[in-house]
Amino acid sequence: MKAKKLILVVPILLLISTAFGQETNKQKFKKLEWLVGKWIRANPAAGQSGYETWTKINGLKLSGKGVTLKGKETIFLENLEFIVKGNDIFYSVMITGEKQPTYFKLTALSANGFTCENTKHDFPKKITYQRDGKYVKAVISGNGQSMDYNFVAASLETLKL
Repeated sequence: MKAKKLILVVPILLLISTAFGQETNKQKFKKLEWLVGKWIRANPAAGQSGYETWTKINGLKLSGKGVTLKGKETIFLENLEFIVKGNDIFYSVMITGEKQPTYFKLTALSANGFTCENTKHDFPKKITYQRDGKYVKAVISGNGQSMDYNFVAASLETLKL
């Protein structure tokens, strides 16, 4: 009789310890909320400007837009999202003119940064954001290439989180 009880108790204890030992997607999204607001590009190419804006849609979705301008003309636009697919979180990038978004799996997360990867994509294969106060450095990299995007918070509202 004791063996049967033990057989039932062990899986339940393993399930409970696994549930408490892993961060939920909702907790992970909370760590991404510092992105919400407007971030102005601090290192654009000559004659250009740019920004990213991020909005919290709900506890499991952030929506963003990356814009590059030449004067008042938009020369590059990408729609960005953090979404849940299955048990994982993905950074989705949809560039104007493309038919499908490209998904980068969230592979590292801290209170001030994250890394997303898609090793099958041509470029970039890795996207990393790191925040330092009112500054954010985004780096896209892969195939021996790397590009830095430096941003500064557009207002105190962006930093309220």
